Amino acid sequence: MVYAQLENGRPGGLLVPKLRSSKKRLRQAQKAAVRNKPVRSRFRGILKQVRSAESKETADRMLTEANAIIDRTARKGVIHARSAARYKSRLAKHVAAMS
Repeated sequence: MVYAQLENGRPGGLLVPKLRSSKKRLRQAQKAAVRNKPVRSRFRGILKQVRSAESKETADRMLTEANAIIDRTARKGVIHARSAARYKSRLAKHVAAMS
């Protein structure tokens, strides 16, 4: 991508794409970031909730919900499918180790 450094119309600041395709790609990336933010936030939140659960029974119940959210996050393309499998595995291992 070809960028021009501009700050209030003058060189030296923010990187702004010059090419039309680069400008479009930037717009697409910004829209995707806005679209993915609540999905990623919910994903991170459920992970924290399961990890900080008080009892194993609570963690077990939350694990099924967490697995569904992790799968949904992967299906939407926010995280990779293998990454989702890794999260699910590690979370299940964490819950199993609880006493």
